[in-house]
Order: sequence, then C-alpha cells, then structure tokens
Amino acid sequence: MKKKILFVDDEPGVLDYLRRTLRSKRAEWEMEFAGSGPEALALMAAKPYDVVAADMRMPGMDGPVLLGRVKELHPRSVRIFLAEEVDKDLGAIGLAHYFLRKPCEPGELKSMIERACSMRALLTDPSLVELLSRIDSLPSLPSLYQEVVREAQSPDGSLARVGDIISKDVGMSAKLLQVVNSAFFGSPGEVSSIMRAVNLLGLENIKALILTIKIFTCSHSANLSCYSLASLWGHSIAVGMIARGIATQEGFSQNRIDEALMAGMLHDVGKVILMEKFPGECRKICELVKSRGCELFEAEQKILGTTHARVGAYLMGLWGLSESAVEAIAFHHCPRNSTDESFGTLAVVHLANAEEHSEGGAKQRRGVDAEYLKKLGIGDRKWGGV
Repeated sequence: MKKKILFVDDEPGVLDYLRRTLRSKRAEWEMEFAGSGPEALALMAAKPYDVVAADMRMPGMDGPVLLGRVKELHPRSVRIFLAEEVDKDLGAIGLAHYFLRKPCEPGELKSMIERACSMRALLTDPSLVELLSRIDSLPSLPSLYQEVVREAQSPDGSLARVGDIISKDVGMSAKLLQVVNSAFFGSPGEVSSIMRAVNLLGLENIKALILTIKIFTCSHSANLSCYSLASLWGHSIAVGMIARGIATQEGFSQNRIDEALMAGMLHDVGKVILMEKFPGECRKICELVKSRGCELFEAEQKILGTTHARVGAYLMGLWGLSESAVEAIAFHHCPRNSTDESFGTLAVVHLANAEEHSEGGAKQRRGVDAEYLKKLGIGDRKWGGV
C-alpha cells in the first residue's frame, strides 16, 4: 500500500520543486500538495495521511497552528516542519516530530520521509499514541551527532576533523573520555585526548556514544528504584558491548556489528523518557514491581498501556536509526512479537540484555525467550567472553 504524504507551503515554487524532486517516489508514495493550512485541513477531512510536512511560516494559518490541528485531529500522522530557521520561541517544538531546514537536498528529504513512514508503524498502538500525545517535546537528534555524520560522509572527511568537531563540545568531550577510560572499553593506558579516543574506538563506537550520552545527560528527573540513571547508564553500555561481541563472534558484517552496538547501547532509552515525562506513573510502576515481583515492562504495560521499549523505539525512529535497530529496541523483551525470524540485530540485543541482567552465565540468563531462540536454532549456543 502506498504511503500518503501531504506537503503544505504557500509558495508555488516550493511545491513545484517538491513535485519534481520526489517524482521518482510516485510508485511508493501517494503525494498531494496544498498551498495553505485551510486547504490542507480540507484534504485531511477526506482521508488521513501518514506524513504531513508543512512550512513553518505561512500567511493566515501558519505551520504551528496547522500542525497543532493535525496533532489533535490525526495523532497517528507524522508531523514535519520545513523551515529556514527553527524559532524555538514559537512554541512549535512539541508540535512536530521532525524539523528539516529549507532548502534541503533531495536525498535528505527522501531519506527523512522514508524514516518517518517506517517509524509511523509504531503508532498503530493506541496506548502509545495516547501516551505520546501527552509529551510536549522529545529530545532532538544531537547537532553534534549530525556534524560528525556529515564529516564522515564527506568525500574528504577525516577522523582528525571528527575529533576537532567533538572537542568543541566540552561537556561531551569530558563524558566521552570518562567512558573510554572506564572498564567497559578496557583502553590500553589512559586516553587523554578526543583524537586518540576517536582513533582507538572508531567512528561507529563514537557515534553510538554521542547518542547515548545525549539521552542520559538531558534528563533532570529524580532517580527511582527501577529507573536509576546510574545503573541504567552502566547497563546500557554493557549491553552494547555484549551485543557487539556476539555479533562479532557470529561473523556479522561490520555494518551489522555497528548496528548491534548502537541498538544495544540505546535499547533502554525509553526508560529515560518515561522518568522525565511521567515520574508519577513511574513511581507506581516501581511499587507494582516490588509488590508483585513482575518484570518492569509488564508493570509499565499495566500502568501506562505501553512500555519503555516502544517509547524508545519511537524516538530512535525519529532520530533515524535503521529499521532493524528500531525493531530491536521495540522488541528486545518480547522478540517473538516481531516479524523478524532471522538471527540478526533483534536476537543479538535480546540475548545481550538477558546476559547483562543475569548472574552465573548463560544457563541462568534472565528474561531470555527460550522459545524464540529455539526457533532460530540457537537455543543452546554459548558465546565466549560475553
């Protein structure tokens, strides 16, 4: 089924540019173009759209007003602002899932919309939709991460310039060096410069750490027994390392090893969001876990109607992680609920999470889905050093 995309802009030249630029996607996308907010709302009254991309500033009904109406009337639509400048004083941050600067490169626009369409699959859960509608804003993709990616993808990009970019962010640099010198990475001697850290860890490890650090340093919520930031930080890094180890031993390609590391480090980011946005509910969840001895995600489902796994997957979909990484985050507790029947990122992250939660080795893995692993043919397999 084609994805339905609606573009809204008061400048005819912009709409013509979008028509030309996206012509190659007509087999996959059903696209419509509106010249004003009222025209867009009239189109949406006839049918819902998977994605609505609107100009920030339009006469009459501007972008924030329009996307506010879209959020109210069609909460399952992914909302995108197209803007020359993102003015945070407009109060628009909580109205859009994603911002894209104008003018944008065709490839960037296509990629972002494809990610938005993929991420929208998570919105089929009514409870998740309701929960997300109560969140004014989600953490945005770190600008530092975007700068690093751009440098890495540049034809003349270099690790030296990546190091220079990171060094300009004093807070991130300090945290990166702290992590690199921790027992998790087992660095050969003290690492005192970002340049050495980049050379030692490699670009993909650095990218994963930037995203993970961003999530944990943006939270100002109080620690709760089941949502301790300190223990969650250590657990997340450890799961990433274990996932990387399993993927390496299984002979995965380097891209898939990197994906396993990233998904492992970020598999529990939804907990940070829940702590920050719903502290009262989180206290009730902790009480339920303590009184009934159930798993945290089971208590979340009962209290919130959804889980940290799905909330985290939603955010990581917005941040542009690959579909398989997002799926691994969404189903890391319940892999049998996914459609993935291969030994890939989901299975690796599920195993790594169970391994890190357990004591006494593989036979006592806590929370492992033995039926799922047996179906994959790896029920009795062990991995050395993880």
